[in-house]
Amino acid sequence: MGAGEDVRIMTDKPQYPGPMNPVDELTARAAALTVGHLLREQARRQPDAVAIVDENREWRYAEFNGRVNRLAAVLAGMGIVRGDRVAILAENRVEYLELVYACAKQGAILAAQNWRLADGELRHCIGLTTPKAIVVSPRFAATLRRIDHGVETVIELGGDYEARLAGADPAEPEIAAEPEDGLLILYTSGTTGLPKGALISHRAELARLQVALLELGLKREEAFVAWAPMFHMVSTDQSITLLSIGGTVYIVDGFDPARLVDIVARVKLWWLILMPGTVEPFIDAMKERGVKPKGVNRCGAMADLVPLHQIAEVTRLLDAPYCNTFGATETGAIPASGNVIPVGVVPENLSKTQMTYCQCRLVDPEDRDVPDGTPGEMAVRGPTLFSGYWNADETNARDFRGGWFHMGDMFVRNPDGSLDFVDRVKYMIKSGGENIYPAEIERVLLSDSRVQDAVVVRRRDEKWGEVPIAFVARSDESLTGEELIARCKAELAGYKRPKEIRFVALDDLPRSTTGKIQRHEVEKWLED
Repeated sequence: MGAGEDVRIMTDKPQYPGPMNPVDELTARAAALTVGHLLREQARRQPDAVAIVDENREWRYAEFNGRVNRLAAVLAGMGIVRGDRVAILAENRVEYLELVYACAKQGAILAAQNWRLADGELRHCIGLTTPKAIVVSPRFAATLRRIDHGVETVIELGGDYEARLAGADPAEPEIAAEPEDGLLILYTSGTTGLPKGALISHRAELARLQVALLELGLKREEAFVAWAPMFHMVSTDQSITLLSIGGTVYIVDGFDPARLVDIVARVKLWWLILMPGTVEPFIDAMKERGVKPKGVNRCGAMADLVPLHQIAEVTRLLDAPYCNTFGATETGAIPASGNVIPVGVVPENLSKTQMTYCQCRLVDPEDRDVPDGTPGEMAVRGPTLFSGYWNADETNARDFRGGWFHMGDMFVRNPDGSLDFVDRVKYMIKSGGENIYPAEIERVLLSDSRVQDAVVVRRRDEKWGEVPIAFVARSDESLTGEELIARCKAELAGYKRPKEIRFVALDDLPRSTTGKIQRHEVEKWLED
């Protein structure tokens, strides 16, 4: 898939062994359902129900759907058709979801830009997907102006955006998308040092909705708080899920403990997402306010990266179990988020339960199944899977080899069928819910001519779960850690900057027989 090619080449229609006869086409059309269809149905069935709430106001389904229709008409008037990309660079706000659904109805693909990225990274992400238009909030308008993004049409949220909507047709459009068409491109860190764009289809989003209902305990009367950045799947997936079943989404502009506690006190919630690094300040806010929750079905995420005593304490405060999750942008909550840690329990282990809506294998480097008790890479099949990385044929061929998506994460299967996480095949640091590949940081460090070699490893962190630490061999003793941190600050998102630079002799770096630095051996230095 080339950078400028239309995505319909790979997602237009299901592939059948031969030409479809007229009856086959009719049955295929009758079975087609997309994200846009479900919003339309909720607006028809319960127009006055509350769809979205932010700090200042609320939107009912009829009003929200009408604005979505107007925006779809705006996109159509700009010549945006099925398979085209539209980018957004904005904080969490109602217009973000308006654009998700306008693209859903128009058949376009929303490329959700990570505003935490450095300018060069952001320029790469925009250029990768070649959008026909970019929607930007006033907060990030200056950032976008600094970037030579090459996109002709830029719409700024506020006056420009509202004026375009006011003049557009609110009538329900003919929905152009089909289930296998892309809906979102969400960016994940790349092992080569630059982000990759994961294409997520309507089919995948609706399958993730079914998983929420069948395996993650969602009840229709429960709401969801979208505080995590909407350029991540944790907020976009769950918001689409709630709006598909007629629920309410509360939008919060980033992690705001006081605001979250206020919502917890007033609203019956489904899944209160708490990432590593946010659990402790949320606990402090709950204690300070002395709040009794209205009702929380479950809380938390990524238990492997959260101090165990925090898990016990936050579950007691919320009277809700902690989600022992393992998933990814590429898979959703699948494959192993099927169990919870009971209220008030300090878990003795974090073994995970395979979910029923997928197939999972643990394989060796030759893709042979490994026996119980032996580490193997997780390979997954199921309808929640994404549709591949944008414009990355070589990566897709490798990661989807044999018709299974290879996640790059190592697990051990226990005799009782539970799964224990071991490590990442390709070493990755997970810091406060963000994925960091060492290659991203090493690329910046090695760009300094005074650096002979560099390796980045992870260190456990009480607040963030893990943080990056850099070991650097230098050829010039005058080079300081402050200089390297400044270089990283100029070129990398804040959460990717190493928390510490340690200088070492080049000959002290442990290497394999092929000359590669042995990252796990360096990590042991931190333990020592």
